[in-house]
Amino acid sequence: MDSHSIRFALFMVCSLVGTVDRAIAERPSTPLRAGIIGMDAHALPWVQIINDPKTTGELAEMKVVAGFPGGSTDIPESMERIAANTQPIADLGVEIVDSIDDLLPKVDVVLMLSIDGRKHLDEANKVFAAGKPVFIDKPVAGSLAEAIEIFRLAQLHQVKCFSSSALRFAPKTVNIGEREKLGEVVGCDQYAPCTLEQHHPDFFWYGIHGVEPLFTIMGSGCVSVSRIHTKGTDMSVGVWQDGRIGTFRGIRDGQRGYGATVFGTQGIVQAGAFEGYEPLIVEIIRFFKTGEPPVTPEQTLEIFAFMEAADESKRRGGAPVTLDSVMQKARSLAAEK
Repeated sequence: MDSHSIRFALFMVCSLVGTVDRAIAERPSTPLRAGIIGMDAHALPWVQIINDPKTTGELAEMKVVAGFPGGSTDIPESMERIAANTQPIADLGVEIVDSIDDLLPKVDVVLMLSIDGRKHLDEANKVFAAGKPVFIDKPVAGSLAEAIEIFRLAQLHQVKCFSSSALRFAPKTVNIGEREKLGEVVGCDQYAPCTLEQHHPDFFWYGIHGVEPLFTIMGSGCVSVSRIHTKGTDMSVGVWQDGRIGTFRGIRDGQRGYGATVFGTQGIVQAGAFEGYEPLIVEIIRFFKTGEPPVTPEQTLEIFAFMEAADESKRRGGAPVTLDSVMQKARSLAAEK
């Protein structure tokens, strides 16, 4: 074979390899197989988004294929939602299974959506043992001590997880630092609905949807909380280590909604609203694909320490309570588990 023929043959081989490489790169990857634990909270609206055949982009990179209904018999809302949600979820192409053990072999990743935070430690332990990455819906646990134990077990099993309210990733909240009219954040007054549930610390049940965006806007570093409680309203005042103040107003009476007034060095702007579930779901999919959680355990634990300190302040008639004090107590309780 002469040199011209050899060069032509090499050109054809390289062209073929390049064509194959481009075909592989352009071929849609197989969506992640997700399993749901708990159908008594956000499961139905999330499956409606994720399994929508018209979904495109990152939202199309995961499909819910199996689900375990779960439920808590001592929370009427839980059982009502299980009864109402299970069949509509099945109709969206989700196989309903009888246990977490039945679920895990069928999926790559797990969405732990049980409304009852008390169940999350046992549920998470099973998921971690199976080596499946997991998103844990709010509240991450039924107590600060259990939250600490969940993250310890995740580290022990070398499994990635994270927890968040959808309000953390609302675009107007995420992009707060990019607003030229604001400057540096010097304070924030956040408000949100704050219904209570007898089996959970007060803000764990629903108030977290206000506390999470407060910390998203203010950042970490809260040192103490004082709380005023009435039948219809809670007002919690957090003091940050640099002297800034962030407040959470929990609403039970009157018109309810989500929002925040953010005070900056150059202006005052509005943020902290609910802007849909899609931004959080996209972050969850990115987490499953990269293994990098967008919220660290330390960030989540500080939020839950704030909420537990607010409960302690309520018990003390509104006296300030440090986050360090409730963290120390919770670590001692976690060590006993």
